[in-house]
Amino acid sequence: MLTIGCHLSASGGYLAMAKESVRIGANTFQFFTRNPRGGTAKPVDEADITAFHTYCAEHGISVILAHAPYTLNAAAADPRVLEFCESTMRDDLRRMEYTPGNLYNFHPGSHVKQGTEKGISLISDMLNRVLTPNQTTTVLLETMAGKGSEVGSTFEELRAIIDRVELSDKLGICMDTCHVSDGGYDIIDDLDGVLEQFDAIIGLNRLRAMHINDSMNPPGAHKDRHACIGEGHIGRDAIIRVITHPKLSHLPFYLETPQKDNDGYAAEIAMLRAAAHGA
Repeated sequence: MLTIGCHLSASGGYLAMAKESVRIGANTFQFFTRNPRGGTAKPVDEADITAFHTYCAEHGISVILAHAPYTLNAAAADPRVLEFCESTMRDDLRRMEYTPGNLYNFHPGSHVKQGTEKGISLISDMLNRVLTPNQTTTVLLETMAGKGSEVGSTFEELRAIIDRVELSDKLGICMDTCHVSDGGYDIIDDLDGVLEQFDAIIGLNRLRAMHINDSMNPPGAHKDRHACIGEGHIGRDAIIRVITHPKLSHLPFYLETPQKDNDGYAAEIAMLRAAAHGA
């Protein structure tokens, strides 16, 4: 069965997100741990969490993905930015243990003219400080488009981060279709080749989630502009090949397309479910 959802507002709490997922035909969801531009997180409502767990068990929601704020930059040159990143991620991972066994995704960071090697070193050092042996959450490095000084637009850069992290068993990858296409990987005409390359460099066992987005820009543009499914340069057929690929179909898929409301996501989810069922 296709595990698919979208990004939902966390303002109403966990139970509200689970109910909204079911309403729009989803069986998973993604959410920001706090304001996507940073700031403090709302206190955890333990009664809401308890009701959420019960509801998920009744409606087949088995995995959720928390997304770190965009303002986190583990490769920053400014010590204050690094401190904010570390304290935020440490707090997020503590809060994630109220919903154990799930996923936490973050953009690795931008080296800000320090160079890729320095960025990789800073990111891995931060992960070594915040990951703990007893955590149940898997932290995902997201594949990036290579915009500006972003780290993580190549599989080799992601592998270099993983190799320097002591508790690397706590790490995985979230592949974003828009990002990898913009980064120069040909998922349109050579998905098998891209997955073989990923497996050889990182290992498909590390791939734990997929962001499903079309792209407003052609492959290799290094721009990172998401489009609705079928309205960009990747195209509907290529996206369907991603969600039905035998090496990927078991993963949870999360839409981050520029829909105006959740009903727009519902239409995309229904379309992709029908396509996957007919594959």
